[in-house]
Amino acid sequence: MLVAAAVCPCPPLLVPEVAAGAAPELDAARAACSDALGVLAAARPDLLVVVGTAEPGGRGPFPQGTPGTFRGFGVDVDVRLGPATGAAPDRELPASLAVGAWLLERTGWADAPVEGLGVADTLEPERCAETGRELAGRAERVALLVMGDASASRTLKAPGYLDERAAPFDAEAARALGAADVAALRALDPELARELKAAGRAPWQILAGAAHEARLTGTLLYEDAPYGVGYLVATWS
Repeated sequence: MLVAAAVCPCPPLLVPEVAAGAAPELDAARAACSDALGVLAAARPDLLVVVGTAEPGGRGPFPQGTPGTFRGFGVDVDVRLGPATGAAPDRELPASLAVGAWLLERTGWADAPVEGLGVADTLEPERCAETGRELAGRAERVALLVMGDASASRTLKAPGYLDERAAPFDAEAARALGAADVAALRALDPELARELKAAGRAPWQILAGAAHEARLTGTLLYEDAPYGVGYLVATWS
């Protein structure tokens, strides 16, 4: 059963070496993510699953010990999804899970076994719900680290350019995550999310599926849109 969740954004810019001179701009987001992971540790889960979107080659499950890297972003920073447990897997973490692994390393996570799951950002809501229920049944006490950004269309310079629908979409997502409102998360429109480049939609709906039998309380720790992209940090416990 799901006992706790942390929702964090997944831009590689969270890694200070990637952000370089702009690193201080996301200090508040990093601090909120650290606080969110503290809530996961306090829940004492038997299993932690990191969930994020991925391109076709990065989808599916990733066992503990899977490596990731930010070398593609021009920095010599490597990560690993929890402690190594033998021979290294033969593929690397997708970017969203690599950011999650970096957050876990940064906070010294060693409280439970860790696995990863990369999913398509087009995953249908019904399949998201099924996936969430499957994850919640993996252990007696399951926690999720849910990696995903809100819209990328908040300003003229945003990756998706300015879209007037972006701010209301992000506001509803923030409200739902902060209130642990499962029904509202399930109701997020996947087509609108795709048009707004909101990669967090599928992971959030997986969280909603995982929480279908849990009675959790939500807290919104961070909400901002630097670079025109919505970043949200929330906890469910």
